[in-house]
Amino acid sequence: MAAAGYDYEDGMPSSADGGLSYDPSFVPDPVKSFVVHLYRHIREKNVYEIHQMYETSFHTLSDRMFKDTPWPSVEAVAQYVDNDHVFCLLYREMWYRHLYARLSPTLKQRIDSWDNYCSLFQVVLHGVVNMQLPNQWLWDMVDEFVYQFQSFCQYRAKMKSKTEQEIALLRQHDQAWNVYGVLNFLQALMEKSSIIQILEQEKEGLEQFTATDGYDYNGGSNVLKVLGYFSMVGLLRVHCLLGDYQTGLKCLLPIDITQQGVYTSVIGSHITTIYHYGFANLMLRRYVEAIREFNKILLYIYKTKQYHQKSPQYEQILKKNEQMYALLTVSLSLCPQVKLVDETVNSQLREKYGEKMSRMQRYDDESFALYDELFSYACPKFITPSAPSYEEPLVNYNQDAYRLQLKLFLYEVKQQQQLSVVRTFLKVYSTISLEKLASYMELDESTLRTILMTYKHKTHSVGADGKTISNADIDFYIDDDLIHVVESKTPKRYGDYFLRQIVKLEAVIGDMDRVKLE
Repeated sequence: MAAAGYDYEDGMPSSADGGLSYDPSFVPDPVKSFVVHLYRHIREKNVYEIHQMYETSFHTLSDRMFKDTPWPSVEAVAQYVDNDHVFCLLYREMWYRHLYARLSPTLKQRIDSWDNYCSLFQVVLHGVVNMQLPNQWLWDMVDEFVYQFQSFCQYRAKMKSKTEQEIALLRQHDQAWNVYGVLNFLQALMEKSSIIQILEQEKEGLEQFTATDGYDYNGGSNVLKVLGYFSMVGLLRVHCLLGDYQTGLKCLLPIDITQQGVYTSVIGSHITTIYHYGFANLMLRRYVEAIREFNKILLYIYKTKQYHQKSPQYEQILKKNEQMYALLTVSLSLCPQVKLVDETVNSQLREKYGEKMSRMQRYDDESFALYDELFSYACPKFITPSAPSYEEPLVNYNQDAYRLQLKLFLYEVKQQQQLSVVRTFLKVYSTISLEKLASYMELDESTLRTILMTYKHKTHSVGADGKTISNADIDFYIDDDLIHVVESKTPKRYGDYFLRQIVKLEAVIGDMDRVKLE
């Protein structure tokens, strides 16, 4: 019987109506059925059924019976699964994830969730895990682990509202969600899985990791390998939250994001990877790379989002979609390379941000306010990972990291102001003397040379491979006080235009065929 087809109506407790208070030891019949079948499928390595139960049944039960209460405690369900240690760790991981999604966890629950992740990852790293789990679940583990770390840092930084008991608990459990602990677990999963070597061997045709989506069809386990793979994305995300973009991109180097991979097998992983990859490149002034990847993922979401409407991640997909359009707007305003953007994405962009983009080109106070607005809306929730000062007076510092990143970003935008004036003049001329351009810009020649050097610096950045890459749509060189302009021209792509016109024509022909002539 398919997992989604289990009858969960039987044994619905009266507390589902909100009539009774939550009893962690009460296990309704549908939950018994759920854990018994899930346990059996995990033991049998039936990935399809596990995926159905995890993706469909768990959320269906949560919506029907546990909308505003936690699931039954792990102690209550353990008897139905032979008190299996690993299954209880997995169940507790789902229990806390549900708690974070539907309710507001207490400090004690946040600490307990950390302890559960430590136990679960220790088993994966040092035990014998002989099971196959769906990629979706393994991605959610890494994703939730990083999210709860981020949530804990934000929670801990709001010191003004803390009670004496909470402060005492924070002091006592100072290792809970410690940044080094989080990074060490992700790094250990990546190293122990040997995923970097596996991906290298795959390039030489010696491995079949991507072709099988990470699953092991020879009776082995996929858990450590796939967790190690997704940990690279987790490390990118953590380093972005810390503002260390260079290190974050280094962690992702083993994954070739220009190709399909295991990270694209889960929509949440695909979007998270490209969102953080694009944002890190934007902050490192690699605008062309950011534009190229944002364009690809936005086009992918545009074409496929209707297939995810019933997915629990659908709202998150839409939110990240909007944030990436905002980041694409920022990237194109700082580096006007519209030719890199697909026509479909460009039309959506004009619809959402067309007016703002034109105002952002002016570099006045209003334009800076727009850069501030879009950055604040679309940036990750930056964190300060260090423990707070517990001495009086207690202060909130949850906004400090965000304010610092915003300040650095707006400083970069400010430096681009005069460059837009230079770009405007360079677009008009193929050659122009320094003296003439200086007079047009009402500057002396030495100041102009400084601005031109700044233009060169700001339109070039160092790529992941250490080579200098150009973000300039217009470049130049100076020979004997004469500026020679080199405009990069890409061949026009007519294919997309003709394809769209063919589709329109076919639609018109179809309409005409349906018209009955009298």
